[in-house]
Parts: sequence; structure tokens; C-alpha cells
Amino acid sequence: MNESIENVIFSWSGGKDSSMALYEILNQKKYQVSALLTTVSSQFDRISMHGVRTVLLERQAESLGLPLEKVLVPSGSSNEEYEAGMRAVLDKYRANGISKVVFGDIFLEDLKKYREEKLSLLDMEAVFPLWKKDTTEIVSCCVNLGFRTILTCVDTSVIDGDFAGRIIDEQFISEFPNDADICGENGEYHSFVYSGPIFKKDISFSVGEKVLRDNRFRFCDLIPD
Repeated sequence: MNESIENVIFSWSGGKDSSMALYEILNQKKYQVSALLTTVSSQFDRISMHGVRTVLLERQAESLGLPLEKVLVPSGSSNEEYEAGMRAVLDKYRANGISKVVFGDIFLEDLKKYREEKLSLLDMEAVFPLWKKDTTEIVSCCVNLGFRTILTCVDTSVIDGDFAGRIIDEQFISEFPNDADICGENGEYHSFVYSGPIFKKDISFSVGEKVLRDNRFRFCDLIPD
């Protein structure tokens, strides 16, 4: 039976959509995740865009029981530098016979096309477990399944900065603005999942300082306990 299960790499951000996509493929029982692949800012030692400390990312991976592969990206690096770093890591897994990478993207066609084109150059394919699913249903399902998620970065040009540090629950869903995507698929927010059915134990932290950067992005720092 195990011969039919394919090894894959999982593009892991530590957030809600990654967690839901991982939940989906684990339930399908078609794939075995060889490693979580996460882009980390080498200057700040945090998950890129999400602003979550690397130590919390490492505790997530430990709780999931999966190896973690960090792609270190210097602050202010070009897209070419990012792609070169990603390619070097993926080449290693491709050489070991792994040909698929899983992503948590939902409806951004340009991003999907970009990922597929870049992977095709490496003779690899992309897998999108959440593709074209209704984002409101994804969030509701996330809450109902018992995932616990906190917003770590908010784009204040789109939603209120007070959403930084909020927990995604029924009240969050009811108060989220209708003119924004509730999954944050357009970059409205980024998140960190600290509990749920795919984790062996909760990731413990305290809520720290909230800081506005670039006069736009409000980050909520999570301090490991």
C-alpha cells in the first residue's frame, strides 16, 4: 500500500492556509511530506512576510513531526536571488526523486501560473489542495476543525490595524470587512497557527509588541514561552 504514496515537499508559511492544505493532503493519504519548506529572513530570523520568529516555526515543525527546510533570504534581496535560493533547495529534493511541491494558494491565477512555470524548469509539479475552494468556507472549516490561528501581520491599507493579534474565531468571521478576502488571499493579513488536529501539541507563546512598519503593515510579535 505504501508504494502508492508519493513523497512531496510542502511550501509551509506557518499560517492558516498552509495548515488547511496540509490537513487536506494528509486526509487524502496519497502523499508523504518529506519536508516543510519555509522562506526565512536571514536578517530578522523570522518567517518572511509573516514576521514570526523562527523558533516558533521550528516548534510547529516539531509538533507536526516533519523535517523543516529553511530557505534563508537576505533582506532586500531581488526576486532573482530568491529564486536562486529556492531552486538550490528544490534541486536537492528533485535529485532524490521528489517531483511535487504542495502550496496553500486558493485563487490567485498569476501566482499559480508563476509557481507552475518555475517548477516546470526543474521538472517538478505543483499541487494545490485548496484551489478554487470558497474562502469563507475554508475559514469556517478551519475554526470548526479546532485550528487556532492568530493574525501576525495586517495590511492596514486594506483592513483595520486592530486585527493584528486577533484570533480567528466566529466573532472574527462576523466582524471581518466584506470588501476584503477573509482568507487574506490578497495579502490582507498573514497568520500563525498554534493548535489544531494536525499538531501533536500546542505551540505556546505570549503576545508581544505591535509595530507599524513602512507606514502600512502592522505586525504583532509572538514571544515563545
